[in-house]
This record gives sequence, C-alpha cells and structure tokens, in this order.
Amino acid sequence: MEIFETPDNPAPAGAIVSPVRTMDDVLLRVVRWVPEGEPVGTIALLAGRTEFIEKYFEIVGELIERGFVVVAMDWRGQGLSGRDLRDSRKGHVDDFAFYERDLEALHHQVLQFLCPRPWFAIGHSMGASILLAQARAGRSPFARLVLSAPMIDIYGLRLPRLVRALAEGLDMVGLGTAFVPGGSRTGVQERAFEGNVLTSDAARFARTANILKEHPQLGLGDPTVGWLNAAFRLMDEFADAEYPRRIFTPSLVFGAGEDRVVSVPALERFATRLKVGRLIFIPEAQHEILMERDHIRAQFWAGFDAFIPGQHLSVAALEAEAEAKRALHSRRRRFWRGEAA
Repeated sequence: MEIFETPDNPAPAGAIVSPVRTMDDVLLRVVRWVPEGEPVGTIALLAGRTEFIEKYFEIVGELIERGFVVVAMDWRGQGLSGRDLRDSRKGHVDDFAFYERDLEALHHQVLQFLCPRPWFAIGHSMGASILLAQARAGRSPFARLVLSAPMIDIYGLRLPRLVRALAEGLDMVGLGTAFVPGGSRTGVQERAFEGNVLTSDAARFARTANILKEHPQLGLGDPTVGWLNAAFRLMDEFADAEYPRRIFTPSLVFGAGEDRVVSVPALERFATRLKVGRLIFIPEAQHEILMERDHIRAQFWAGFDAFIPGQHLSVAALEAEAEAKRALHSRRRRFWRGEAA
C-alpha cells in the first residue's frame, strides 16, 4: 500500500504506511505520522463516507504542528482498504457493526503498540457516528472524541418512514448491493462545485477533485441499498432519547449551520442530551467543516484546542455542567407544577 500526492496536496513528511488486517480478513490502509520532540498524545483521524486519507493531509499537518502522533485510516470499502464487492465504486456494508471491527484492528494493532497515550479521535460524519456507537457500547479506547457533523440522521427526508421501508424492502429482496435508486458510480466530489453540499471553499473542493482525477481508485460512488439500510438502523438507535445519555466518553460535537447532508435538528437533539458532551454550531459551515474556508475552520480549531488535550473542558467540568442542567430542568418542572422551590 502507498499514499498519493498531488502538486496542490503534498503529504506531510514522515508518513509510515501500516496496513492492518481485521478479524474478518479485510485489509485496511493505515498511515501514521510522528511529530518532532515528545508527543502530547495521539489523534486517530476517521473520515466520512467516500473519503480517503489523502483528503486529510492538510489536517494531518495541523495536528502534527500541535505535537500529536496522527493515525489516519481508510474504512473498509473506501480509499485503498479492502472492498466487499467487485465494483470498487460501491462502498458497501451489511451492518455498521463491521466498521467497529476496523476500529478494533486499529486499536489492537496500531494504537496499542505504536502510539503514545492519551488517545483521542476526530471523526467526521459517518466516522463520527461509528465512534459514537463504539462509545455507547462501552468499547471506546479514546479519552475524548471530537465529532464533526456526525451522521445522526439524513437531511431533508420528506417521507422518512417510507424511505426507510423502501430501503429495508429492497435489501430484503436481494438488492442490497445495488446502488440506491438514482445512484451512480460518480461521487459527489467528482461533480461540479456549484451547488455542492459539502463546502463553500472552492479551492479545497478542487483540491480533492484533483486527487480523484489523478488517482480515481480512491473514489467512491453513491451508497448501496444495503449501506443505506444499515445506516438507517443505526440512526433509529440514535433517535432513542436514552442513547446519548449512555455515552460516557467526553465528546465535543461540531454542527454545521448550513448542513444539507445530515439533519441539524436531529444532531442538536442528540448532542444536547450527551451526559459529558458539548455542542458547538458554526453557522456558515456546510457539511465538511474541516474542508471549509479559513475563518470557519478557525472556529473548529479554537474549540479543538480548548478540548484536546485541554484543561478547560475537563470530564469533571462537563459532568458538573450536566448536573447543573438537570437541576435547572427539575426546578423548572416544580415551578410549573406549582410546587415550592
């Protein structure tokens, strides 16, 4: 395995490619960078659907400058990691639990032996939702999570129950490996910048498009029916009000005010219920906050630097804030019921 550079997207120096194999025999591409001097910890960089390590070179460099060891991974079915289907343009899984096997392989084969603690993770969109599911199950090895536009639900579904039923029905009759109705092998990043739902930064959008033009094997088309059905099952779990309250890994969640990929109201409901979490909305941002214009990205990094490794948003502080919120809600309920304070 290797990594690919383009003139406008050079790789940070010192990349170490470390392929790992999962328990179900999928080969994953993992790349590691080590900063000069004593590291302050390790960041696992976990992308969204269709994405690949090269797209995050700029972010990797910014994390190295902050003194972190950085580990980036291509999820199964995308980038240069193993595919489940012959058509490499179909990023397909039957269940999102398979992605947790990727995280387990990363933990036991890379983090545990090659990366200094504390371990943190940055997850975007699909990657963020997988990190949340792992944390909810009590299996997260990370001290803290930074989540960019996590995929809690899909934006703008007019008839969500019907769409969910259609995906489940098509999957059940054996069409799980087909593209979703209307889908194609051309990915969103390979289409025109005008009207795109990812970023308002034309230069960063073009940079990713150039990578895919020179190295099309990194690209991915629209999701399969099976992937969508699996995503809906996880989203239905997220809709349970108790789900976020059972996540005990401190989490900083970033929402994009102009997001047209994931549902902003669903994200807000979920994040405000986290026991040890905080939500930051960036009003002008589209879905890919880290691929946005500089002044938008600066807001992300300000929040990140306060949280990781961070003393300002400690676990104790977050728990105290959560307890204060519960006490305030309780007083309000007693007030409206006419009970004494």
